[in-house]
Amino acid sequence: MKMSEMWTTMGSTLASFMFLWTIMRQYCPYGVQRFFEKCTHRIVSYFSPYIRISFHEYMGDRLKRSEAYAAVEAYLSANTSKSAKRLKAEMGKDSSNLVLTMDEYERVTDEYEGVKVWWVSSKVMSPTRSPMSYYPEQEKRFYKLTFHNKYRDIITESYLEHVMREGKEIRLRNRQRKLYTNSPGYKWPSYKQTMWSHIVFEHPATFKTMALEPEKKKEIIEDLITFSKSKDFYARIGKAWKRGYLLHGPPGTGKSTMIAAMANLLAYDVYDLELTAVKDNTELRKLLIETTSKSIIVIEDIDCSLDLTGQRKKKADKLSDEETDKDVVGRKEGKEEGGSGSKVTLSGLLNFIDGIWSACGGERLIVFTTNYVEKLDPALIRRGRMDKHIQLSYCTFDGFKVLANNYLKLETHPLFHTIKRLIGEANITPADVAENLMPKSPLDDPHKCLSNLIEALEEAAKAEEQEQSCPIEHEELLQQNGSIKENGELPADQEMNQCQLWLCNGT
Repeated sequence: MKMSEMWTTMGSTLASFMFLWTIMRQYCPYGVQRFFEKCTHRIVSYFSPYIRISFHEYMGDRLKRSEAYAAVEAYLSANTSKSAKRLKAEMGKDSSNLVLTMDEYERVTDEYEGVKVWWVSSKVMSPTRSPMSYYPEQEKRFYKLTFHNKYRDIITESYLEHVMREGKEIRLRNRQRKLYTNSPGYKWPSYKQTMWSHIVFEHPATFKTMALEPEKKKEIIEDLITFSKSKDFYARIGKAWKRGYLLHGPPGTGKSTMIAAMANLLAYDVYDLELTAVKDNTELRKLLIETTSKSIIVIEDIDCSLDLTGQRKKKADKLSDEETDKDVVGRKEGKEEGGSGSKVTLSGLLNFIDGIWSACGGERLIVFTTNYVEKLDPALIRRGRMDKHIQLSYCTFDGFKVLANNYLKLETHPLFHTIKRLIGEANITPADVAENLMPKSPLDDPHKCLSNLIEALEEAAKAEEQEQSCPIEHEELLQQNGSIKENGELPADQEMNQCQLWLCNGT
């Protein structure tokens, strides 16, 4: 009877306590509740040997999600979610994978260097909502870390740093990579909006599918991987953690594909910078500041982007009056459409590459592409700015074998011997080879595609042989042909050249 009376008394006491607690929460002012909670926490913390650290999702004005909270969430989803009993699944922000995280009020255990800690996922409801408000009550989510007081130094000096580092790496691995482009300055939003717009980066190119010699491919891959793991090395030698690549070669040799392969290899974002849309050097600097780490900043066809060198003026002096007039009209039309033209200078671009502002952020590649490397100012492409020059030339037999495997799933074929001989005699780009290898109808078998390539190689070889047989360049003769007098006669010193032009054309 005594035991039953004791349980009866305890049950009635608990019921009374719960009733009073419910009444107090419903009718007691929020300030009084907070006062009692503070007193309770102080009393408990005075006697408890455990320390608690909270990581709130939003801090201050709630405009930006806490980086510490996001890192803890990523760390716990990868390391402790396997032991949790209740999980929630969601697509994380900027993530391409389904993320499993602890559900509210779930508790898990983690261990670090023999020290056991406890993580709890919690949330509180904001009390500031008006009873007549149509908006839902705001949730304030947070993670709470609990550990024994005697392990304070290990947790605060080592464990938390480990959690932040691991969490950031997990977020980077799971994030959805993006392709950015800049808009003209007059289109930029005015308040707290980025100067870059983006789409999801889904280019499938890899080094495995690129038409490159195995030795060059291996060299580039090793250079990129070494750079990505050299944070401490760059800090030790006192250089910003960045590296410049100059990709040059004829059109169709795979410069843009190389950039996509680099981004996929390192899991970097890509910033495609359009210089003609940048108003001046100041806006160029602002665009640089808004780029993130683990990214590739690309300026394609830099020799055509802006008048950055004195060589443009030399070329303009050689143009005919008619071509100059067309160029002036084109520039006027451009200014009418997009406002004032770009005022980015060579000095501004050089400072963008390796000036003091280039050190903001880290782990970035700067890639220039050009079809005519000789047109670029030497100061722009010297070592230290463009650290590695990669020449992408015409297709070789090794490159052809890669493309044959990609397009036709062939590793060998009787026609390969003929192609090997012809590809060494003709200059043909990987883009042209790929176009000939691509089946155009369901009836095109590998033999048909290889035969098309052989025909293209024979035509390219014949054209090169014909061009080399002419004593004067074909293009130069055409320019001289434009200087015919009004009466239809050539100057005396050009009559022989005109005859040679007719011979080259077979007329």
